[in-house]
Amino acid sequence: MSNPDSLSPFVRFERDEWARLRASTPLTLSQTDLDHLLGINERIDLDEVTAVYLPLSRLLNLYVAASQGLHRVTDTFLGSPAAKVPYVIAVAGSVAVGKSTTARILQALLRRWPDHPQVDLVTTDGFLHPNEVLTERGLMDRKGFPESYDLRRLLRFLSDVKAGKPEVRAPVYSHLTYDIVPGEEQVVRQPDIVILEGLSVLETGDGHGGRRTPALFVSDFFDFSIYVDADERDIEQWYVERFLTLVRTAFQDERSFFRHFAGLSEAEAVETARYIWKTINAVNLHEHVFPTRERAQLVLEKGADHSVKAVRLRKL
Repeated sequence: MSNPDSLSPFVRFERDEWARLRASTPLTLSQTDLDHLLGINERIDLDEVTAVYLPLSRLLNLYVAASQGLHRVTDTFLGSPAAKVPYVIAVAGSVAVGKSTTARILQALLRRWPDHPQVDLVTTDGFLHPNEVLTERGLMDRKGFPESYDLRRLLRFLSDVKAGKPEVRAPVYSHLTYDIVPGEEQVVRQPDIVILEGLSVLETGDGHGGRRTPALFVSDFFDFSIYVDADERDIEQWYVERFLTLVRTAFQDERSFFRHFAGLSEAEAVETARYIWKTINAVNLHEHVFPTRERAQLVLEKGADHSVKAVRLRKL
């Protein structure tokens, strides 16, 4: 455990130091389970799950238990019946950094703890404005930037979740058609934990196209937040590798929004991917995603091989 900067709000753990904090937490995932959770070109093995994600699931289990206890104490003080309030965990980070896989692994591990078996995973992609609206507003090239989201709907969703409403509905997004799926919704029914995964969910301030800053921020509803971090050069390379894989697979589907990329040669695909990264994803990373890293309560630091090398935990 190291903290060279005494003014830093974080304590940094090297991977082996963090792994020891697993204590006796059992590994409940098999290799087959893990294979189903991995994203495109992800290289996470069971050793990584054991060293990084089991200690994290143990920490979160303790936090959830403490939060549940606090709610019971408050309800007792107020003389009101105990209400079930979901614990909300945010997972943020750049495109292609692996935050979706992180969220899925955490969901799988956390739902195996006996105190909170119901864990729902919601992505902010579902709260993007439909392509028709983005086109009307000239925002198709700004997809993923704060102004491309239906912020009011996302805030209302989180408010209803934290209010303990019996059913809360979220829109569903298709990465194949690159658009909201009409008439399809994800229903959240008072889970023990909700994991919200998205690019800049930790952002505060006026990042929404010049419109007035809202009184509430998405991050106001989080009980715990995680930022998946890596060197930008590595993330860009992972993005290019993922794009090349998609050119050979999903983009070949006639329903794919990116069908026009299906015939690219490898050299053309690399050039296209780097152009998209430079003009869109890197801009969003610098302006809206990376600045939120220091607001997270825990940062996973990845190396060039995609594995987590260190963990930074915010001091209480």
